[in-house]
Amino acid sequence: MIIIAIMAINVGKDYGAWKKVGGNFEPFSNQGQFIKESRDRYNFSFSDAELLQITTPDLYIVYGDISFKQRQIYFSPNNDKPDMIKLRFTLSGNGTIYNEVNKQRYIFNSNQQNIIYMPELDGTGEYDTNSNYRFFEVHFAKEKFLQLAENSNRPLQILADHLDAGRYSQMAEQNLPISWAMQNCMHDILNCTYTEGLKLLFIESKCTELLVLQAEAFENAVAKNEKFPLQSAYDKDCIYYARDYLIQNILHPPSIPQLAKLCGINEFKLKKGFKSLFNKSIFGYLTDHKLNHAKQLLLEGTPIKSVAFQSGYSSVQHFSNAFKKKFAVSPGKVSG
Repeated sequence: MIIIAIMAINVGKDYGAWKKVGGNFEPFSNQGQFIKESRDRYNFSFSDAELLQITTPDLYIVYGDISFKQRQIYFSPNNDKPDMIKLRFTLSGNGTIYNEVNKQRYIFNSNQQNIIYMPELDGTGEYDTNSNYRFFEVHFAKEKFLQLAENSNRPLQILADHLDAGRYSQMAEQNLPISWAMQNCMHDILNCTYTEGLKLLFIESKCTELLVLQAEAFENAVAKNEKFPLQSAYDKDCIYYARDYLIQNILHPPSIPQLAKLCGINEFKLKKGFKSLFNKSIFGYLTDHKLNHAKQLLLEGTPIKSVAFQSGYSSVQHFSNAFKKKFAVSPGKVSG
């Protein structure tokens, strides 16, 4: 199941590596092929979508980029799907879904993640028609997830108990930010160059790594038990606006007083709220974003000098020092 336009679009219904046996879905291999991958474009009256779908005996992975043409969409029940639990990452865009079955509202905001078990969906979704909605999801087969969660941490075990009982649940009511480690993991899955058995092994290991990173993030959030300095949805929106503005003006970022004025919040709430939402200071987050983007440019073959300039560094040496401090390797090793 995919909680966005996929259900309405009605794609991926066979779930690639799954077949229905006696009313239940079971994994199968098609003539020895344990992994299937497809890249497709869909054009409908309510949306345009580009999807990458990967299926294995225990996983269904989908990366999507959707442009919605209408704000509200109805999702009808779909019984032709295996029982799976979803690691959900909203990369950009915003939306909400209200499920009539369990009377629960699910919020999808940019750069947020959660783990959701929703065996049935019958409801409505609302999406921003002014910007694309990009997402990444990993769907684990129920038995595989229960096996992985059996000896894991407490939040994951609690979620597994709900899953085993068939109860609607999610890792936490409050979504958490997507970490850089999670982003790198998704990048590795989407750009895997291995073939056949090695590709299956690599993708399964990366999906398990994503699950571990999420479980750790939610465990740390519970352990901190800090008072959240943002008391309203308005305050949180201001912080997300500040983050987006910083990224858009990455080469010429404003000062903290300027940023606070731009996003309509005082400096104390801006600094404390940013740290709580993203687990980094404002400029620590900005530096990480620049260096991660720089790494991607190097991997794509962009010359080091050009990357340093695009990243706003005054010299290649300053860029190399910052890069090595973060990644423990020189830019030359990455580009070479």
